[in-house]
Amino acid sequence: MKVLFVCLGNICRSPSAEGVFRRALEQAGLEQRITVDSCGIGDWHAGNPPDARAQAAAERRDINISGLSARQFSRDDFQAFDYILPMDYGNLRDIRAMAPAEHGAHVELFLAFAGTPQGEVPDPYYGGEQGFEDVLDMIEAASQGLIEHIEASL
Repeated sequence: MKVLFVCLGNICRSPSAEGVFRRALEQAGLEQRITVDSCGIGDWHAGNPPDARAQAAAERRDINISGLSARQFSRDDFQAFDYILPMDYGNLRDIRAMAPAEHGAHVELFLAFAGTPQGEVPDPYYGGEQGFEDVLDMIEAASQGLIEHIEASL
């Protein structure tokens, strides 16, 4: 099974989700069965590491995302991933606009797995340090819900 997290530039929310979810998979003993990746709708950060503030916030929770590298979302991702989980409605709209007529990917807002079907993970890029902490709290809750969902389907 393959899971893809998507945000705007792939330097704050989606790499944070990738790191948090990888740790959740390890804790659940599922790291060998599920592949995780992240990307952004835009290409302007392609090849760059996550934002330093996102890295610092993750590191405070013993999660290392420093080795991740931004990439742009591709139509090929619809075939490569089982779950494509955007962080907000703008990302969801852009993904759906790119979707081929037929694909097997489950596309849904990530926070739906935290019991917040219409919830969005806000972009902390233009805010302060607390925004990155708040985003990680949301991501941790959604990651646990996604683990439960996946375990039920395995």
